[in-house]
Amino acid sequence: MPSAKSANVTTAARKKSSVAVAVKRRRAKKPAKLLANPAIVAAPKPSLYSVHPGIAMVQKWISELKGKTGRDVEEWLKHIRTAGPDDKQDCQEWLKKKFNFGTNTSGWLAERAFGKGEGVAAETPEEYLATAPQYVAEMYAGPRQGLKPLHDRLIELAQSLGDSVRICPCKTIVPLYRHHVFAEIRPASNTRIDLGFALQEEPFTARLVDTGGTAKKNRITHRVSITKLSDIDLQVRRWLKQAYEVDA
Repeated sequence: MPSAKSANVTTAARKKSSVAVAVKRRRAKKPAKLLANPAIVAAPKPSLYSVHPGIAMVQKWISELKGKTGRDVEEWLKHIRTAGPDDKQDCQEWLKKKFNFGTNTSGWLAERAFGKGEGVAAETPEEYLATAPQYVAEMYAGPRQGLKPLHDRLIELAQSLGDSVRICPCKTIVPLYRHHVFAEIRPASNTRIDLGFALQEEPFTARLVDTGGTAKKNRITHRVSITKLSDIDLQVRRWLKQAYEVDA
């Protein structure tokens, strides 16, 4: 028969073992709690911007260039730098005359060859989405930073029109698309945003002025000046919604 001392030792050992098991179980549960933390497993925030339609057009043109001309983009750039004129404008004319390139193609290649490619033409879809916020930030930098709240309010209104609205910034404007451009936001000065609309035959007024778009065959035909939040009134909202619905 075991002694009282032996019994006490056995009981103490059992308690110690039970405590160790409980601690081990608590420790095993901690990673599960961490994984359940929303701050750790939260999905990335979706981008406010959509890929500019011009990106797909340029990428298609690049993919077909070799088959149509015998040279891919890099081969053309190398040829232009070694055989073409030293001036960008002269280079563009040289490409048009010698190789029968159109104005857009010759201009794009000349820009790239001289290291001055601008806008969305030089971007891949991934690069564009990474750069789009920078376009907007630079647009409202320095003396134009006071216009940013007006810009943000116009973006909110555009988003409220429907899920089909696409916001596609460029370097100097922010076009709003549905199937086509139906409006654009342009910081025109340090104190004014010009909000343009594709409104076709809508009559011009003292406030809703002619952009010259009809004569130039540009989709943006009307514009209104925005200098303060109160300028974004019911009338501006109606024009924006009307332009959106025209492009249905």
